[in-house]
Amino acid sequence: MRINYTTYDIRRGQDTINPATSHNNVMVLANDLDDGDNISNHPFIYARVLGIFHANVVLASPVITDYCPRRVEFLWVRWYERLSDSPAGWATSTLDRVRFPPMVDEESFGFLDPADILRGCHIIPRFVEGRRHVDEKGLSRCARDSRDWRMYLVNRYDTFTRAISHVLIVSL
Repeated sequence: MRINYTTYDIRRGQDTINPATSHNNVMVLANDLDDGDNISNHPFIYARVLGIFHANVVLASPVITDYCPRRVEFLWVRWYERLSDSPAGWATSTLDRVRFPPMVDEESFGFLDPADILRGCHIIPRFVEGRRHVDEKGLSRCARDSRDWRMYLVNRYDTFTRAISHVLIVSL
C-alpha cells in the first residue's frame, strides 16, 4: 500500500507499507474524545499493519438500500500503547515509548481506514528491555508476536529534520 503525504516544503511524499516487511508501522491522529490515558496528551497513535484487505459491500439499511456493491478498503492493525509513565518529548530530549498491549485486551487489534493514515513511521525496538518471548514462541502467527520486544521507541529523526528544514527555509 502506498500513502501519499505533503512534505514540509509542500512537495509530495510517499510511504510504502507492506505487512511482510519492516515497513509496516503507521501513525494516525489521536481522537481527543477517547478517555484513554495514553491518547490524551499525545497527538498521534501508532499501529503495526498486519493485513491489507478490501471487501465488496452492499449497503442495506431501513432508510436506503443500494444493491450496487462498493469496494471498501481497510487495514487490520495491532495498536501500540503509549507509556505515559515515562517523560518524553522535546523538553526532555527523549523518544516516546510504546509497547503492544496484551493480546487479550479488547483494544489490541482493530480495523483502520487507509484514508486516516498520516504516514508511515519508524518504530525502533528498545533492545535493552529484551524480547517479550525469549523462546520466540508467541501466541499468534497472525499477530506475528513471536519476535516482539518488551518496549519500542518512536523515532523522531524524520520529524525533527523536517521541522529544522522548515525553520531554515522560513528564515531565509
